[in-house]
Amino acid sequence: MRAAVLTGSQVEYRPQHVPADPRPGEIPVRVLAAGLCETDLQLAQGYMGFQGVLGHEFVGVAEAGIWSGRRVAGEINCSCYTCPTCRRGQANHCPHRTVLGILNRDGAFAERVWLPEQNLHPVPDSVPDWQAVFTEPLAAAFRIGEQIPLTSGLETVVLGDGRLGNLCAQVLHRHGCRVTVVGKHDHKLALLERINIATRLLSLADDCRGAELVVDCTGSATGLETALRLVRPRGTVVLKTTVASPHQLSLAPVVIDEVNIIGSRCGPFSPALQALERQDIELATLVEQIIPLDQVPAAITRAQSSPVLKILIDVAGGLEVP
Repeated sequence: MRAAVLTGSQVEYRPQHVPADPRPGEIPVRVLAAGLCETDLQLAQGYMGFQGVLGHEFVGVAEAGIWSGRRVAGEINCSCYTCPTCRRGQANHCPHRTVLGILNRDGAFAERVWLPEQNLHPVPDSVPDWQAVFTEPLAAAFRIGEQIPLTSGLETVVLGDGRLGNLCAQVLHRHGCRVTVVGKHDHKLALLERINIATRLLSLADDCRGAELVVDCTGSATGLETALRLVRPRGTVVLKTTVASPHQLSLAPVVIDEVNIIGSRCGPFSPALQALERQDIELATLVEQIIPLDQVPAAITRAQSSPVLKILIDVAGGLEVP
């Protein structure tokens, strides 16, 4: 099958990639479209030491099981469901898990992907393929509300004006938070201003000091340092970003100001799919480019060197954004 594969430090397109044997009971899914995200870029730079087919944001058609013939999106954590962690209801943190396109499991930049049936969620008929690709990152944005109470008027700063920062800002805004997005790019910030979300350039970030909640979506090792500068004493910093490079900063402000730091990763698919079905989230302005599968290596190189928005990968052909 066709696939985009990370080998060593290079991403290459393979027209005849031989997939690994599926694990017992896994469902084959014919991939229709996928999305390139910051994690894919970090993996290509050595994050997690991953080797194999990249990609974890996708929509496809299940080829077996209860959703056979239906379009589905897939949760990325494949857990054992028998260990103490899973039995505590924390399957996303299963020590034996594999993670789609990230940890010991080939991903969705391919014509076909295999996942346990319980990972699959049917996509509402009214949600087109290009929007369904956003299910996984949108679920990650909804995860914040599972971890902390999002009260109306909560003074919130989202660091990062890229793909995930935009989605997190929209979800927090719809929860009633007073959101300001801090970023480096005028054209990206303008997209948020159009939907009535306040913005600041990073050079003016100190105007936002004293926020009760700061969410780091920068994809940069310096994001946490900036977050600690902006959050109020006894406030909360949510880390949504993963980077290949190490963090080097003083943690004294965390102790002195009694700051709560919360890691935040994968989130719930059901509210994400419901939001897509209701058309609650503005997505069209986030899509910068649609590419065929064989252009993934070039797209990753470009995205690593320039501030692109969402690149969608048209795996099956015919993907369009109105």
